[in-house]
Amino acid sequence: MTEQRNATPAAEVFKKQSQAKEIWRRFKKNRGAVIGLILLSAILLIIIFADLIVPYEQATVQDMSQKLATPSPEHWFGMDSYGRDLFARVIHGGRTSLSIALLATLSSCVVGSALGAVAGYFGGWVDNLIMRSLDIFMSVPDILFTMAVVFALGANFTNLLIALTLAYFTNYVRLVRSQVLNLSEQDYVEAARAGGAGSARIIISHILPNAIGVIIVNTTLNVAKIILYESTLSFLGLGMPPPSPEWGLILSEAREFMRRAPHMMLFPAMAIVLSACSVNLIGDGLRDALDPHLKS
Repeated sequence: MTEQRNATPAAEVFKKQSQAKEIWRRFKKNRGAVIGLILLSAILLIIIFADLIVPYEQATVQDMSQKLATPSPEHWFGMDSYGRDLFARVIHGGRTSLSIALLATLSSCVVGSALGAVAGYFGGWVDNLIMRSLDIFMSVPDILFTMAVVFALGANFTNLLIALTLAYFTNYVRLVRSQVLNLSEQDYVEAARAGGAGSARIIISHILPNAIGVIIVNTTLNVAKIILYESTLSFLGLGMPPPSPEWGLILSEAREFMRRAPHMMLFPAMAIVLSACSVNLIGDGLRDALDPHLKS
């Protein structure tokens, strides 16, 4: 009996390791996904070690004698309209943009997945209440809803998180609900109920782990969308207040100088595009790797 108990955890660990290796093998076969992973890793490393690359002070200190200076060996991305180092503003602004995108994606995933799991598992009036409330949120376009929330609460880091979370949690509710409706009828869920497991334990331990693949893919793809939405809000003046560096804000400040100093718009735009594209490539790769019908 003791040998059987010891063998079971070892078999489960081996199975999980084998599944992870198989997912990684299929992920590596997608060249676009690997390129996206390398590109995103490089962007994150630059942002994490931004203080070692260039001091934050260079992103805020003004030198009007260098106003609109073009790229040079001393200032790789040139200078902006206030004589601030554009390279410093882009890499330090990436911290703000990507932090908001990642945190908003995580919070919307947690809120939406929890509501979707409850609606799909319990059904009845609970499902109707959640889904009809969801219809109210979805009746307003995402960008308009986030703009209204930020305008009402004020433009800062916390309010941006709240606005983007409220705009994007709806995607997860419908997705997770549909998965839970299918999984809650499976034999292992019925066995857990017969064994006396509570609803919370069944949802957390048996249903959500089997829906995690779809949730991960949707979460990855939503990061790219939120990067673009957050930059759009900042471009419209509803993001981080100046002089805090942020990609959308840098683009907004560059509008008046598109012809005289195109470098002001080029580099932050490239940062947004590369970040969003890399995350989308990773999401596509994860979707193929986690899809059991695409095993090869």
